[in-house]
Amino acid sequence: MSDEQKIIIALDVSSKEEMIRLLKNVNVPGSYVKVGMELYMQEGADIVRYLKANGFSVFLDLKLHDIPHTVNRAMKGLAKLGADMINVHAAGGSEMMRAAVEGLGEGAIAAKPICLAVTQLTSTDQKMLENELLIKQPINNVISSYASLAYSSGLDGVVCSAWEAASIKARTSPDFLAVTPGIRLNNDAVGDQKRVATPAKARNLGSDYIVVGRSITAAADPENAFQRVLEDWRNESWKTKN
Repeated sequence: MSDEQKIIIALDVSSKEEMIRLLKNVNVPGSYVKVGMELYMQEGADIVRYLKANGFSVFLDLKLHDIPHTVNRAMKGLAKLGADMINVHAAGGSEMMRAAVEGLGEGAIAAKPICLAVTQLTSTDQKMLENELLIKQPINNVISSYASLAYSSGLDGVVCSAWEAASIKARTSPDFLAVTPGIRLNNDAVGDQKRVATPAKARNLGSDYIVVGRSITAAADPENAFQRVLEDWRNESWKTKN
C-alpha cells in the first residue's frame, strides 16, 4: 500500500454536497477517507456506496458499542456496504468485539473489512478518566489493557493516539494495526484533542495509518495541506532511523 493510502482524510462534514466540495478541494483521487457519525447520520449508507463507486477506500468510523447480538447484526449489514475499515469501542468487552468480527465476516461481499477497537478517545485525559469515568488506573495502562483485549478477541488493530502505538504493539503484535487520529502539522491548532502528534512523529512512534482532519480540511489550500502531511509522513529522518 502506498504512503498516500496511509493518510486517511476525515470527512467531518454534514452533507454529501459539502463532502464533494471538500474532495474536489483536496483533489486526491482514490484516497482513504473517514466517514464519521456526523456525515453518516445525515446521509446514511448511500454515502459509503457513493465513495466506493468513485474509487475511495472508506474507514467507517461509527464506534459501535452495544450488546453483542446488536453489534453482530449491525456489522453484518455494514460489511455489505463495502467499507474497508470499521470500528467498535473496546469498552464493549470481548464478547461484543468477537461478535463484531463474526458479523463482518458473515456480511462481507469480498474481503472482510479491517475491524478496529477504540481504546480511549484522543479527547480523554487522565483527569477525565478518573473523575468522570471513575477509572483510577493510569491512562496508558487502560489503553494497553483494552488493546490486548481487542487483540485476543480477534480484531485487526486499534484506534489510538500515536503515543500509545509502540506499547500496544509490544503487548500484542507488530502486525496489530495502530490507526491514529489527533494528527496536526507543526503550528496547527490542537482544538479539542489532547494527545496529538505530527505525521512524522506518529510514524516514528509506530502508527500504521493516520487520520487527518482539520490540518487538511480547514486549510486555505487543502490540496497543498495534504501534500505537506504526506511529505511529513515520508520524513527522511524517520527513514534513516528505521
